[in-house]
Amino acid sequence: MIVFIDEHRGRFGVEPICRVLTEHGCTIAPRTYRANKVRPACARTRRDAELTVQIVRVHGASRGLYGARKVHAQLRREGVVVARCTVERLMKDAGLQGVRRDKKIRTTVADKGAPRPADLVDRKFTAATPNQLWVVDFTYVATFSGFVYVAMTIDVFSRMIVGWRAAKSMTTDLPLDALDMALWQRGRAGHDVRGVVHHSDAGSQYTAIRYADRLHDAGALPSIGSIGDSYDNALAVRCPAVLGPRPDKV
Repeated sequence: MIVFIDEHRGRFGVEPICRVLTEHGCTIAPRTYRANKVRPACARTRRDAELTVQIVRVHGASRGLYGARKVHAQLRREGVVVARCTVERLMKDAGLQGVRRDKKIRTTVADKGAPRPADLVDRKFTAATPNQLWVVDFTYVATFSGFVYVAMTIDVFSRMIVGWRAAKSMTTDLPLDALDMALWQRGRAGHDVRGVVHHSDAGSQYTAIRYADRLHDAGALPSIGSIGDSYDNALAVRCPAVLGPRPDKV
């Protein structure tokens, strides 16, 4: 109530505000308000103010990553004696929080009503020639501005990323753009991609009508692994940029 009166006293005056508050069940007399304003801060208030400065400093030094547990640990290392619950309370009052490990994002959400092609790969991730087998997938990357989703189309023969796309949402447009890039890249190089086996997981993006139509127009053969089994699309979750070209075995 003290803060509320401070914010509005210039417009309405202390006595009218106290009278209205009292009428609504928040009893406070003008003399109580004035006594509170001239009363010196108690030891706890002064201590909280000192600790808040230290907490803000440690939290800022961590680039906003530290939560109460790590801020408390750092203060203890610096010799500041404070309870963890106090750090939690003051961080909440100051509007500070660390990076949260929220529930893992699911990128593969199957559409039970969509038709699903058969698995033409059966975990045999080998190819004798380019454009014989492509595997596709997308994942997410945490950044300071939020999650970024990255879709890739990989030629199994060379382990080369022939198409990719990054976006802030995981709609069908994300993998579809990666597929279009792959088709454009290989078409520009004079490759015939008709008959290429296109293998993916069972995510709804890959069973969407628009995606299926694009594969049909390109002459590609759709293939989808089983639901909830990473081994059925194992090559796509390995990083080609790290592994380098390996034309034979996974």
